[in-house]
Amino acid sequence: MKPGITRRRFLRQTAAAGLAGSALAKPWIVPASVLGADAPSNQVTVGAIGVGGRGSGLVNEAAAQPHTKIVAVCDVFRDRREKMAKALNQRYGGQVCTPYHDLRELIDRTDIDAVIIATPDHWHVPAALMAVRNGKDVYVEKPLGLSMEELWAIRSAVQQYGRIFQYGTQQRSMAHIRHGCELVRNGRIGNIQAVEVTAPSYGFQGGSLEPIPVPEGLDYDLWLGPAPWRPYTKDRCTCWGAYWCSDNAHGFIGGWGAHPLTDMVWALGDQAETAVPVEYEGTGVWGTGLFDAPHHWDIRGRFANGVPFHFTPGGDCAKFIGQRGTIAISRGGLRTEPAELAKETISPNEIHLYESRSHMGNFIQCVRSRQPTVAPVEVAVLSDTITQLSMIAIITGRKIRWDPVQEKILDDPDAERLLRRAMRSPWRL
Repeated sequence: MKPGITRRRFLRQTAAAGLAGSALAKPWIVPASVLGADAPSNQVTVGAIGVGGRGSGLVNEAAAQPHTKIVAVCDVFRDRREKMAKALNQRYGGQVCTPYHDLRELIDRTDIDAVIIATPDHWHVPAALMAVRNGKDVYVEKPLGLSMEELWAIRSAVQQYGRIFQYGTQQRSMAHIRHGCELVRNGRIGNIQAVEVTAPSYGFQGGSLEPIPVPEGLDYDLWLGPAPWRPYTKDRCTCWGAYWCSDNAHGFIGGWGAHPLTDMVWALGDQAETAVPVEYEGTGVWGTGLFDAPHHWDIRGRFANGVPFHFTPGGDCAKFIGQRGTIAISRGGLRTEPAELAKETISPNEIHLYESRSHMGNFIQCVRSRQPTVAPVEVAVLSDTITQLSMIAIITGRKIRWDPVQEKILDDPDAERLLRRAMRSPWRL
């Protein structure tokens, strides 16, 4: 076994060869009980790319999981990566975690099982693709990507390489969210007559466009990565610059919208034909200065069965209006009309949805078991498709008609071209 390769990864890489030669080889098995809970075969080794605000929270969640170690962290900000590595090494009582400034160095390590990606939005899919193609499972923060082409690329890679994928829409691991979706799925409010989705926006505008020198300790070219080259400004590499600059993100139509949209998709069946609208039209208000992504939007559309869909800023919520009542699902709670509906139980012979009590815990467990997560890549693509098509409707000012099976825009070649987005060389999907 090569130095630096864990037993878990060695077994994965040699499984096929082992099966082919099993008739000639005498098995040598050391039970995990002999080595204890900390046996290499029981450990999940994790690397983290992006350890700023959200990323540091995810690292701490992963580090708290049983038999899991964070062995590498990466951030283009030197102080962030060094601070996080130091904290983890203090936690482990030794030099366990190595800091990197270039994500490719972390991804190239052969002893890492899984990677957490909490970069600015424009890096989510490129980083995930590199990790998946290097045989690593991935936890990817929302939103997923900046174009349909990116969504198709990561879905294809995850499926091709047999990787575990968890989308960072942690509301799928909340019991009341699951229960609300089960109520919808089991027809407790009758046929759905309308769906309304709202997501926080905060209305950010402004942001400096004045070029200033890049500060010491920041690899600015690598921060930009596949995004267009722009001069460094004091606001560009902040969280708000990452969220609200259209070079790097769609704003909170995707950044926050991913949560209620993913809940909506779950309640409507997790299938493109039933959960993704086929028409989109509406408007958006673009920001000024650096923060130029839409901070307000008003999208109307319909599903294939004719049910209307409305998506606007507001509190986090996916609301289903049915013949016999309403169900409103949000991170803050479950509201129903009639009120007693929320207390109804799901009988054994009804539809029961995937139960996860910890989003990060579910990911780590699935890395071990090789079973799908509660928010797999297919779900991420369904949810993010709605964001992409809403943005195209805003940009074009036209009604967008979508074929959810063929995944193509109908009868609008100019809009069809917006399904792809250029990347700065040498980066590519």
